[in-house]
Amino acid sequence: MNNLSGRGQVAGLPAWDRCAVMGVVNVTPDSFSDGGRWFDTTVAVKHGLDLVSEGADLVDVGGESTRPGATRVDEAEELRRVIPVVRGLASEGVVVSVDTMRACVAEQSLAAGAALVNDVSGGLADPAMIPVVADAGAPFVVMHWRGFLQGGNVKGVYDDVVAEVVDELHARVEAVLAGGIAPDRIVVDPGLGFSKEAEHDLTLLAHLDRLRALGHPLLVAASRKRFLGRVLAGPEAAPPPARERDAATAAVSALAAHSGAWAVRVHEVRATADAVRVARAVEKARMAGSAPSAPGAGRAREAGRAPGTEGERGAYGTVDAPGDGSESAGRGSGRAPGAADERGAEGAR
Repeated sequence: MNNLSGRGQVAGLPAWDRCAVMGVVNVTPDSFSDGGRWFDTTVAVKHGLDLVSEGADLVDVGGESTRPGATRVDEAEELRRVIPVVRGLASEGVVVSVDTMRACVAEQSLAAGAALVNDVSGGLADPAMIPVVADAGAPFVVMHWRGFLQGGNVKGVYDDVVAEVVDELHARVEAVLAGGIAPDRIVVDPGLGFSKEAEHDLTLLAHLDRLRALGHPLLVAASRKRFLGRVLAGPEAAPPPARERDAATAAVSALAAHSGAWAVRVHEVRATADAVRVARAVEKARMAGSAPSAPGAGRAREAGRAPGTEGERGAYGTVDAPGDGSESAGRGSGRAPGAADERGAEGAR
């Protein structure tokens, strides 16, 4: 993995010196948490721009719900929903990801300005997907997938969920590499909520280090998902509605960032954008605190003066604030380089 702060860097995308935030725009009438809210092209583009202004680094546009039992839209309808939104956001300098299982939609989205293909099937749903992405030289998200969420695939069965997800993802990554996609353009995703129960999702989150050991940047997509509702409700009560799970989502985002995730995918951006920046600030503080003491720092403390006085910087120098270096200060970092400064079971995610 090409490391940047230990979490990896994806060729063809900007380099963020912290966990990136991927905002979600579902151009669908039936997604599990926000179906129909952004179905109009103009409204969807505005929503994507709003997500960027709230702190999203890239925006994931999807036109097909993958919730359990969802009926697949045909290719023409998915194209009608997705392409104008991708084009509209890309024209504003937004880094756009397209969430699709169809090669044709991926190909036309890349031509319209998308920078990343996020396929929940990891290329299994459409045999043409890997050749299309490889020919375009685009980055590709390989998610753990056991088929469409219907019948027995809704609830997965695992003896050791971490070992099985890691092994199945490894096999899929090998197939993607064999299909011509470059290793530095592959992102892996454990597929929280897809053919998994709540305990499976929580166990995977507890062992993100095992997924990172695959050697590719890691995307965590926990936003508003059913397992969070189960955690919040406890064993007896009914889970809260999806839109009441954003604080829990931000908590997962902080944990994922702390564990070295490359990006988190969320519907409500502001709290997660804050969470990953705080996680990065703590990471920098830890790194500064573990640095070897500068010569003379100990003697300075014994003499009763602060290290770094009289022109000497000691071991306790200042910690960079989030936004220094390669990270854009403040919000709105989802713009592509050179753009203006302004700006599961649940499936579909």
